[in-house]
Amino acid sequence: MSRAAAAIVGRRVWLCDLDGTLVDSSPVHEAAFRAAITEIAPGLLGSFTYDGNAGASTRQVVAGLGADPAVMDRLVWRKQRLYREYVDAGRVRLFPGARRLLECLTDRGRTAYLVSSGSRGSVERVLAACGLAGWFRAALTADDAPSAKPDPGFYLRACQDWAVDPADAVAVEDSTHGVASAVGAGLLTLQVHTDEPALGAVPVRDLDEIVSLLGTEAKING
Repeated sequence: MSRAAAAIVGRRVWLCDLDGTLVDSSPVHEAAFRAAITEIAPGLLGSFTYDGNAGASTRQVVAGLGADPAVMDRLVWRKQRLYREYVDAGRVRLFPGARRLLECLTDRGRTAYLVSSGSRGSVERVLAACGLAGWFRAALTADDAPSAKPDPGFYLRACQDWAVDPADAVAVEDSTHGVASAVGAGLLTLQVHTDEPALGAVPVRDLDEIVSLLGTEAKING
């Protein structure tokens, strides 16, 4: 049995990230950032890189640019507005296996929650556009907590709000920010879509591999 298959046996709660994990949204986020910066603070564009910021909130990324406080709120608002327009235009797509994973979790009696650094408005827009609304018992977004990934407090807040025991849960993440938050909160963390897993993560190739792992678990329990 693989390390990942053994690790998930018996764990009933799944805490899923959205951006870069279930949906291929990173290029769309980057495009929205670049367009907003170009429009409002073009002098900051030369210092902007999206690599390394995946999993962070919009406000964290903008703050990291050193934006003047007078324009920070405008940049955040504009980026989020542009991103939502891009979502409505169909530019964000599901990763292969995303719906199969959620169906598998439901069929096996698992409870799925969403834990995203996105704003609630953007998260709800993506869930609706990609047909994922209704699969999660609840969602925690950047609008709902004082901290954001990579702060472990973000996942700890999720566990506290939903009375989740970390020993009974699995986090599914793609970014180093997300892994740091989940691992720091004491969660078994599967990391997808990466060739270089972050410290503490259990690497899996993609979402379909997780579906296969759940099938292995079912055979063990059967």
